[in-house]
Amino acid sequence: MLAGRLHLAERALRMESVPVPEPASGQVRIRVEAAGVCLSDVHLIDGTLTPLYLPGDVVTLGHEVAGVVDAFGDDVEGWEPGQRVLLQAGERDRRGTVLTRGVDYDGGWAEYAVASQDTLVPIPDDLPFEQACIIPDAVSTPWAAVTDTARTRPGEAVGVWGVGGLGAHAVQLLRLVGAAPVIAVEPLAAARDRAVALGADAVLDPADPAFRDAVLELTGGRGLDVAFDFAGVTAVREQALAVLGRRGRLVLAGIANKPVTIASDSPFNYFQQAVLGHYGSESEHVEQLVSLVRQGRLDLSASISDVLPLADAEEAVRRVHAKQGNPIRLILRP
Repeated sequence: MLAGRLHLAERALRMESVPVPEPASGQVRIRVEAAGVCLSDVHLIDGTLTPLYLPGDVVTLGHEVAGVVDAFGDDVEGWEPGQRVLLQAGERDRRGTVLTRGVDYDGGWAEYAVASQDTLVPIPDDLPFEQACIIPDAVSTPWAAVTDTARTRPGEAVGVWGVGGLGAHAVQLLRLVGAAPVIAVEPLAAARDRAVALGADAVLDPADPAFRDAVLELTGGRGLDVAFDFAGVTAVREQALAVLGRRGRLVLAGIANKPVTIASDSPFNYFQQAVLGHYGSESEHVEQLVSLVRQGRLDLSASISDVLPLADAEEAVRRVHAKQGNPIRLILRP
């Protein structure tokens, strides 16, 4: 079968022919129908990120995967051939270590993938595979940030820095939980327009000299209750901290690999503010989102920027890296 394999020693992505994997005991083989291309995949290729637990130096990329059940190993129950599923973005090993699909073990940039049976989530027949595959990261990561890490409450004023693959969904999800106003902060005009289309109450250019005044006006002078950094940029964090209100929370969902600096602890302490780290999501967040889609509360159709053949994975990576067309998500289809 064809697979997109990352060779870590050279940081090279190669499209290679490899054997179709056989499911072990407790595993299910999936015929992949769609796989997302995430900025994290790009960072694995360019060396910004490195797998922590990969046994070896070659891995099939792809942590956003959906398809149909194809074959079973021993001791598998509750699944049927042809059943439509998405795969959780990772799993825990016997020691409890969280392993990420397409990072620490082979992922879904391939014609087939194997997965532990408890990482499969059934999806409704009317949910396209292209939309289903992005739920385990592009949608569940901001959902967990909004509902779990930030514990965003109805009526809270929120800011979203970066309206890309994660931030675009954050705008939709924040409206879903009743945050108001939802303020999108983006340097790109096209991304600001997209934020409006997705439901942002206001959009701001972070370079606007009147930025702070604009936030205060939009929030009735109180500042933000929650600020989400989906960009992973030091300047974003500094700007967000400057417009937090009393008991305001800054949630770091983007990864900068840089120090987080609080300019002065006096106002930070006086206003009882907080900086919260965030990473990924849990299995229940994915299941919640599938339920919301099934019940018509969440529409992901606008999230699919383009669909490319699996053989064109290198082109998809190039486009994501260059932000060509300002994509939310590009999808690979075997």
